[in-house]
Amino acid sequence: MIRGTSKKNHRYLVARALEVLEIEAAAISGLKKRIDGRFADAVELIFAKRKEEKGRVLVSGIGKSGHIARKIASTLASTGTPAYFVHPAEASHGDLGMIEKGDVFIAISYSGSSAELLDIIPHVKRQGAKLIAITGQPGSPLGKRADIVLDAKVDKEACPHNLAPTASTTAALALGDALAMALLQRRGFSAKNFADSHPRGSLQRQAQALVRVSDVMRRGKNLPRVSVGTPAMQAIVEMSRGRIGMTAVLDKANRVRGIVTDGDVRRSLENGIAIDKKNKVDKLMTRGPKTIRPDVLAVEAVKLMEDHKINQLLVVDPRGKLVGALNMHDLFRAKVI
Repeated sequence: MIRGTSKKNHRYLVARALEVLEIEAAAISGLKKRIDGRFADAVELIFAKRKEEKGRVLVSGIGKSGHIARKIASTLASTGTPAYFVHPAEASHGDLGMIEKGDVFIAISYSGSSAELLDIIPHVKRQGAKLIAITGQPGSPLGKRADIVLDAKVDKEACPHNLAPTASTTAALALGDALAMALLQRRGFSAKNFADSHPRGSLQRQAQALVRVSDVMRRGKNLPRVSVGTPAMQAIVEMSRGRIGMTAVLDKANRVRGIVTDGDVRRSLENGIAIDKKNKVDKLMTRGPKTIRPDVLAVEAVKLMEDHKINQLLVVDPRGKLVGALNMHDLFRAKVI
């Protein structure tokens, strides 16, 4: 306890802090009943504008709402939705020129009556950009001008005078995060994409830890494979084509029956097995090789390789059918190790 303060004061301050947290938690919880078709429409609008017209998201607000707008723009940008903060006061002095037809403009104002925002809305509309309003007053001037309104109303602020923006800014921020995460999901933005957009610091390391095998595995034409009964020489040719030091050996149903690696070829030669048309790949391959599922974390693939002292892994679906392959170099390139 700091000298000069009483236990009574401490209890009061702790109680006040808890009350603030309860009010702000209630503000966020209250948003749940207002997440409806309008929210889904906002997500689809942003997604479609980006996909069809390469549109961007411009987020704006004044005062405390401006700080929230900056954070929302930053979160959108880091999760795959190009977004920028536009200061409404500066917009009237040249920044409005950045708004284009394919863009979506998100205006944040709890009262929906911020003069600085209302002044630039006509220009946003003239440019053909779509307007999404995040406001606590859907019937406000801003709400009436918006194409989509997201209701961020709160019962009260955490301020004892019910004046300082506290619960309302928390609600707006949470709503922005919900938009960003829904868009991330809609776009299929992966952990690897997130790592690529955060090349420095702990965010990249955390994202890399979440990279899955499906994010780094080779697939399609880059996946070396031969059928059971293929001549050994043909299997060697396929290994060379694939350039990952192995080829999968499959049955007629595309299920994995074996793997041939550079080590298998070397051991076969040491044992006097000729690599010619007479001998089949069956004599060279390792039967029942180690496999992994595509949805497993890539770090688990690293552990499996290290535990069994292997450099390649075949990736299979629940029925044992081949869907991919990877080796240590793929994991190095993805910076998983």
